[in-house]
Amino acid sequence: MKVILLCDVKDIGKKDDIVNVSDGYARNFLYPRKWAMEATPQAIAVVERKREAARKLEAERRAAAEKIASKLAGKVVELKAKCGDKGRLYGSITSAEVAEAMNARYEVEIDKKKIDIKSAVRALGDYEMIVHVYPNITAKMTLRVKNIQEA
Repeated sequence: MKVILLCDVKDIGKKDDIVNVSDGYARNFLYPRKWAMEATPQAIAVVERKREAARKLEAERRAAAEKIASKLAGKVVELKAKCGDKGRLYGSITSAEVAEAMNARYEVEIDKKKIDIKSAVRALGDYEMIVHVYPNITAKMTLRVKNIQEA
């Protein structure tokens, strides 16, 4: 019997999947719990429309993310911080500060968790960082830390 799953069912499938199960399993287990419904032609058409809308939305989000990534790729984010005589910072630069500076400079909302700086920023200089804009879409940028007293 073909059924459409209304929620994720372990070892069977994910929500909106059309799967074959035995008649007894569907009638005695899936239907009473409202985990599945019969796969009628009308219901299948509804599921296909949902899938198509989801694919379209995913494509739009991916296109927007690629646009943001191309806008950010190769750019430099400058931050100024207090430092000692030998260029060591008092404290360190965090990804939250970098995200705030990026949002102000490039007008792009990037979460601090999506910024990957290879090493701790505790001295003046340039640091490479990778910004994860969307799954499998990244942008390489440079973080430049300057002394706050420089003009």
